Amino acid sequence: MEAKNDTAVALSYMDLGNMYSTVNINYQLAKKYHNQAIEGFTMIKDSVRLAKAHYNAALTAMDLEDYEAAYIHIVKSKALRKHHDFESFGIGLDGLSAEYYLIKQDYETADLYYNKVIEEATAADLPVELESAYYGYSQSLFAQQRYKEAFEMQEKYNQYLSQNLSDIASTETEMMVAKFQVDEYKRDMKAAQLEQQMQEEVLTNKNRLNNYLITLSAFCLLSMILLFLVSRNRKKLVQELKIKNREFKKAKEESERMSKAKTKFFSTVSHELRTPLYGVIGLSTLLMEDKSLSKHKKDLSLLKFSADYLLALINDVLQINKLDSNSQQDEYTVFNLRDLIGTLSGSFEYLLIQNKNKFQLEIDHELPTTVRGNAMQLAQILMNLISNACKFTENGTITVKVVKESVAGEAVKANFSVIDTGIGIPAEKQNDIFDEFSQIGQEENYNYQGTGLGLPIVKKLLNKSGANIHLKSELGKGSEFSFSLSFEVVQETPEKDSTSMIDPKNLEGKTILVVEDNRINQKVTQKILEKHKVNCFIAENGQQAVDMTKVQDFDLILMDINMPIKDGIQATKEIRMFNKRIPILALTAVEIEEVRFSIFEAGMNDIIVKPYDITKFKQTILKNIFLQRIQNVSNQHLRAM
Repeated sequence: MEAKNDTAVALSYMDLGNMYSTVNINYQLAKKYHNQAIEGFTMIKDSVRLAKAHYNAALTAMDLEDYEAAYIHIVKSKALRKHHDFESFGIGLDGLSAEYYLIKQDYETADLYYNKVIEEATAADLPVELESAYYGYSQSLFAQQRYKEAFEMQEKYNQYLSQNLSDIASTETEMMVAKFQVDEYKRDMKAAQLEQQMQEEVLTNKNRLNNYLITLSAFCLLSMILLFLVSRNRKKLVQELKIKNREFKKAKEESERMSKAKTKFFSTVSHELRTPLYGVIGLSTLLMEDKSLSKHKKDLSLLKFSADYLLALINDVLQINKLDSNSQQDEYTVFNLRDLIGTLSGSFEYLLIQNKNKFQLEIDHELPTTVRGNAMQLAQILMNLISNACKFTENGTITVKVVKESVAGEAVKANFSVIDTGIGIPAEKQNDIFDEFSQIGQEENYNYQGTGLGLPIVKKLLNKSGANIHLKSELGKGSEFSFSLSFEVVQETPEKDSTSMIDPKNLEGKTILVVEDNRINQKVTQKILEKHKVNCFIAENGQQAVDMTKVQDFDLILMDINMPIKDGIQATKEIRMFNKRIPILALTAVEIEEVRFSIFEAGMNDIIVKPYDITKFKQTILKNIFLQRIQNVSNQHLRAM
């Protein structure tokens, strides 16, 4: 019984395949069903039907122009040909082989098969097979430029085509007459049966209708009850949803208000703290360079360190705020990995001396020198880790190791480790130190207290890059923080700041307008510039700057942003109405991201964030003066042409 079912299933698949390849054309679906028929006949070992299934699959593959699959099915069908009793089956296979070789342009083999088909089909009186063979043979001869023979075969093809069309028409007429007679007989029989059935069904339908009406009435009653209950519950839910929506809207508005207030608070705090820090750091730097105060150099260094430390704390708070609000932008640049780490290590010289620590830098020589990546982010991570190590280590060693972890194509993965011999971290607190404002100093009676933001910033920055921070530490034996980042290996040398090639002596004789409302900051900026023999002019607000620029030529303007009467943005817009060329540099204590668009949209050329590194300050000024000079020369050259 099971074998019969398998045979029936396989035959069904064969019929479906034939239907989708001849009637409802869908060759992909036909191919699927032919393959299922082949699997079915193979399983029940029905060689006769398996040969036919491979033949049908070959026809469909030819329609799909999958000639290699067609050839495989032809070969398999030929291998089973001996099990098939019908002579026409073998002739059909040879005809299919001839068509395959014709498509493959193997005309010699195709002609052999066509001649064989013509010979056997003539003997068996198979006009349909002869029609197909003569057509294909004529195509092969034509392709071989045997035009006379091709014409003769075409004539044969036309002869059998006419004969077959005539036979089909005659056969169809006879079939239609027979079908009409059978249909008439069936209609008579059916009419008699229907008359009897109608009488029986009238009574049955009456009973059925009554049952339907009773059932329908009950269903309608239950539906009405259910709809009433659902409607009542829906009104209740809608009312609750309205209340929740109002609460959500109120909470959302409050959250947005608080977020704006928080942003404004941080911006205000940043400006108000950085402005006096600019004065402290600037003055302390100038005093440290004054040789007459060399005996106070240690005190001045401590003052500058304290101011730098306070600035770092401010930056930590602003950094954690930007990370929480996802407002920090990724900037990918080409940079020298060794130079970057070497420069960072020099930033901790004072802290190393203060705590009597040694610093070691170990960089794998197999690491590429030049890479592309987020240099700013890497610098922030390493600075926080090295700073953390310096603060909690005394009379010890801080080691930064960088090793090549893996290489994949044009990318290299580097592992960074910051190792110290400091106080270590208890095992039970190693997870807590990555929480904001978490500290271990008090519990261990250590003399350093910070904000507790450095390590959380590191973790957030690494998570943003899809990386993790790993910690190995033992109390009293030091700590090791490690992480891995991937970089793109590049052959080019990172672009150097063009200003590094500019001699600061070029500032001599330049005329610069300083627009600043804070008297201390005026004095600091003025002293820095006058030290290099710059002619320095002061404007206390934006309106004064506009008026002075109208009557006097300046080589450059240093423009504060937040000022009374007229701010730097509005003043710049007015200056640009009558002077497009003069370089204007923004001096701001506000986070750059908050004002960048407004600054450049107003027409300023560059940004200097207060408090700034004096060397970078001078180089930024020189760069913009230098670029303006190049532009002026270029314009003169164009006019001369």
